[in-house]
Amino acid sequence: NVAPTETTTYTVTAFSLSGNNFEDDSVIVTVNEIPVANAGEDTSICFGNITTLTASGGVTYLWSNGQTTQSISVNPTETTTYTVEVFENNCSSIDQAQVTVNALPETNAGNDISITEGATTILTASGADSYAWNTGETTSSITVSPNTITTYTVTGANSNGCELMDEVIVTIILDDITANA
Repeated sequence: NVAPTETTTYTVTAFSLSGNNFEDDSVIVTVNEIPVANAGEDTSICFGNITTLTASGGVTYLWSNGQTTQSISVNPTETTTYTVEVFENNCSSIDQAQVTVNALPETNAGNDISITEGATTILTASGADSYAWNTGETTSSITVSPNTITTYTVTGANSNGCELMDEVIVTIILDDITANA
């Protein structure tokens, strides 16, 4: 039994029973370099998004999810560690990459409302760290005075960079009352 750390030639000499005649033979044990697996960088995504992991260091690949391509697209619903085993010259090694799944904000633009013609109302969004309305305003509350039925959208963002949009519809109630003295 041998366990060389580098390619080595082993020679054996055989003698006859009388000890006079001999013959040599040799065998070369080639030591292949172990590939260095790299599963790629750890990454973060927002819930529902897809990311691509790309491995390197081998000729063939086997991911923990059963895929055998160098690059895989994943969309985990929770933080997940993916392992890849890379193979080259009948040798292998493994590496891991973690995909952290960040939660989306619970953006809420409020309930749909009705206002009388010419009136103003305040719309207030909640559930996120910052807001961007389709009006261009970036505060959680905005004052609107639409002339017709209007849909206002707000994109809420969390500090982790994840965003979620919601909308509120403002309906106009026409004033059909006519004063008569």
